[in-house]
Amino acid sequence: MKYATFLHDRQQHSGVVIDDRVHPFDPDVGLLDLIEAGESDLRAAGARALTGSRPLSLAEVWLLPPLQPPTVRDFMTFESHVAGVAEGYGDTVPEEWYAQPAFYFTNPYAMIGAFDDVPVPPGCRRFDFELEVAAVVGRVGRDLTPEQAREHIIGYTLLNDWSARDLQGREMKVKLGPAKGKDTATTLGPWLVTADELEPHRDSDGFLDLKLTVDVNGETVGRDTLANMAWTFEEMVAYASRGTWVRPGDVLGSGTCGNGGCLAELWGRNRVFEPPPLKPGDTVTIMAEGLGSLSNTVVEGVEPVPLASARRRL
Repeated sequence: MKYATFLHDRQQHSGVVIDDRVHPFDPDVGLLDLIEAGESDLRAAGARALTGSRPLSLAEVWLLPPLQPPTVRDFMTFESHVAGVAEGYGDTVPEEWYAQPAFYFTNPYAMIGAFDDVPVPPGCRRFDFELEVAAVVGRVGRDLTPEQAREHIIGYTLLNDWSARDLQGREMKVKLGPAKGKDTATTLGPWLVTADELEPHRDSDGFLDLKLTVDVNGETVGRDTLANMAWTFEEMVAYASRGTWVRPGDVLGSGTCGNGGCLAELWGRNRVFEPPPLKPGDTVTIMAEGLGSLSNTVVEGVEPVPLASARRRL
């Protein structure tokens, strides 16, 4: 099944998507609430919605992120993406990358909807997109095996990890990873697709083989398959749960796909900023087989509030 969260008549609702219609849940029932209650409750609410609520055309509603996740871990599981970005620095994929599926935590308060405008981050001059797929955790777990982790994934959604590359490059020299470079917007949606819907796409190695595409202003700049991930989502959930908890609603991004899944990879391979950084008026559309598409237009942001540089103590 597919579940969405949306605005209709200025009210927020969640519901089940069938074809081009959404069947709302009971009033004041949110998708995250049902995920936390458990998969059986979610499916029961979906069944009630299909028989007991008036369906709305998707054209009548404004899609929001399907849920507001409590945490977002963004991984980096496409070797070709890592290699392409590294080329721009005259480097190669570090051996440490192959040891485990590395991730960072990003901002759960920065989620935007499938068709929302995305402002340029304050002070950014090299704005970029990232085509990703995300798994959503459906039940609590700790120190999971990959086999156990499969039962903890309730579904999948598309994710665009908007990136201020110039800010990111400067702040990562401090050795703490990305911060403001990744802090202002992440698109999630257009809906949550339950894991069983995608099982027919699983290949013999356990990977979901979904075609991925990204267009900028109608021109295709990236194309890949999700099966090129170096780790499965089950392995990612298992690693995320090592020594800690994963909980319902947690989002785990695949990381940027290769072959043009973001501009930074193309800049690294081309050794020039071509295609150019995103600017106001550009529209980025990312698509994944079985998951739908997201289309966001870049708009002007605000200027950064000035801060003094550090007070030197040495």
